[in-house]
Amino acid sequence: MDSIPTSTQIQDVTYRIHDTGALLARLYIPDEVSSSTKAIVSVHGGRWCDETRLTNTVIDQYLANLGIFVMAIDFRMPPLIRYPKSVADIHYAIGWLKENAPKYNLSPEQVGGLGTSSGGHQLLLNMLCPNNPDWLDEPFLTHPIRDTSLAFGITCWPVTDPLARYHYALKNQMTKHIESHHAFWSDEAQMHLGSPHRIVESGQATHLPPLLLIQGASDIILAPNMTSNFAKLYTQQGGEVTYKEFANQPHTFITKSPNEPASQEALAVIAQFIQSMNL
Repeated sequence: MDSIPTSTQIQDVTYRIHDTGALLARLYIPDEVSSSTKAIVSVHGGRWCDETRLTNTVIDQYLANLGIFVMAIDFRMPPLIRYPKSVADIHYAIGWLKENAPKYNLSPEQVGGLGTSSGGHQLLLNMLCPNNPDWLDEPFLTHPIRDTSLAFGITCWPVTDPLARYHYALKNQMTKHIESHHAFWSDEAQMHLGSPHRIVESGQATHLPPLLLIQGASDIILAPNMTSNFAKLYTQQGGEVTYKEFANQPHTFITKSPNEPASQEALAVIAQFIQSMNL
């Protein structure tokens, strides 16, 4: 998996420019793209404060090699910004791909998203509330009708409840994670406000597209049962969820150990879920 498949074209493009600099996306473009080709915006993790568009290369490259168009993005992070500015960047990236879909022979209706860890958290916010004005820090679409909804979502070991994870990190003296919470969030009230769990539970989610949740059973970075509880809640609120838990697997197991059987199985599950979407 270290080499880029010859059947995939790789392009780095600028999708947004701030006074802090350009935001880049890596496009994985399969040789054969049509209006029925599935596409995803891939959002990396890193405790909201670290990593790049290359973090999920193992996942992104695997999917592209199976004919799925991938846009893996960079976004602003602390100390340059705090919540919700990076969520707005991700929103912008979704809009960029949907607006530019015809350029790549894609259909905007086939665009979904994939996020890992804190990237899963931020993707969920965009997925659940694509029209939230907090994500609209400046206009970006030339088309008069803004549509940044996602047709489906995949989140791997996502932080679905930032406040619960913060309390868990405090209890377990997870210094690096505590510092990241402090760098990204203003206070506990904001962690609660920016919680996908709260948004779904309160009925404030405007969209509940089909969702795949990937979780390692030996993940000690997230509070116990965080992902499975979110899956139950999503179903209770009328959403369609596929929940896959992998025994003895830690946080970020796919990207840490991509050649292990569990990782290979998880990658296949992700690809099958995307390809099964009848959009």
